[in-house]
Amino acid sequence: MTPSEPTPLPLGATIGILGGGQLGRMSVMAAARLGYACHVFAPEADSPAMQVSAAATVAAYDDLPALHRFAASVDVVTYEFENVPAATMAALEGRIPCRPGPRALAICQDRLAEKRFLAEAGVPVGPWRAVHSPEELTAALAEIGLPAVLKTTRLGYDGRGQAVLRQPEDALPAYERLSPKPLILEAYIPFVAEISAIAARGVNGALACYDAVENQHRHHILDLSFAPARLPEAAALEARNNVTRVATAMELVGVVALEMFLLSDGSLLGNEMAPRPHNSGHWTMDACLCGQFEQHIRAVAGLPLGPVTRHADAVMRNLVGPEGLAAWPSLVSRDDVVAHWYGKAEARPGRKLGHANRLLPLGSLAGLDDVTACDGI
Repeated sequence: MTPSEPTPLPLGATIGILGGGQLGRMSVMAAARLGYACHVFAPEADSPAMQVSAAATVAAYDDLPALHRFAASVDVVTYEFENVPAATMAALEGRIPCRPGPRALAICQDRLAEKRFLAEAGVPVGPWRAVHSPEELTAALAEIGLPAVLKTTRLGYDGRGQAVLRQPEDALPAYERLSPKPLILEAYIPFVAEISAIAARGVNGALACYDAVENQHRHHILDLSFAPARLPEAAALEARNNVTRVATAMELVGVVALEMFLLSDGSLLGNEMAPRPHNSGHWTMDACLCGQFEQHIRAVAGLPLGPVTRHADAVMRNLVGPEGLAAWPSLVSRDDVVAHWYGKAEARPGRKLGHANRLLPLGSLAGLDDVTACDGI
């Protein structure tokens, strides 16, 4: 049976967005194109999303009076990053529809809950153990072995909040350094490639999934995404199946990204997920009929999901720090690159300032090496 179409928000309705970063900025711009205004709530003034939004509230996430005024001014609430405090969502729930809801947030804020959820959803994961004490770390290492990765269960991203353990003497210093506790110990996975896929799920349960992509990192920050991923079709299909399993099991409304490891035998292991637009999905803005930000807004607003058809192959590069700033003039002069700037005033090392999408003819990426595919981006 085809899912029934929900009643969408009317033109001119206001979407509330928790978080003021670049993901919020691009969501605001997609909403405007669909006829919606956005109200951004974030602690930082002049954040990237606030620069383009119709309204903004600068307040702490635990400012209950500000949150209640925010809820009264919007028709639905979403978020642009998953570290919004659970208490913030609790203050909004029941006052205004929250899409995705608190459950998705709770799962993705805790790596222990995330691993359990992925396994229950049918996505294979590597060996892991919860670590609440040095004694538990010793026992976990005895089971999992070395090398292994010790991580915080909360607040880690872009390589922060984790340590690779290669020798037994690495364990205790890493345990003492990493915070907050508890921690999670994960087996070190000898992967062939890092893969991600993004799916959208509407209010009515309808699903749409983008092609899987291949990701390369630099200094623990995503550097390049190749779309489509250069991998066997069976693995590409399984990547899409895995992320749709996640969206369905989470009863998500919005988009969700799933990062996976491709192993030498062609199988995939789930690594991390994010219930929001994702850095590895930025290529969809220019290579698909409906990009991930528009798709997220469509789902949140109750509109039908858009087509995920890819009309070009693409290579996405993050523009990070002073190097990204220096590359900007040449990128905006090219006719095969679409460049996006985030409106950040300071080009600090490691800071994402924008991204560039190089568009290539359909089917051509598979025959190119990395240097040729990137061609200067």
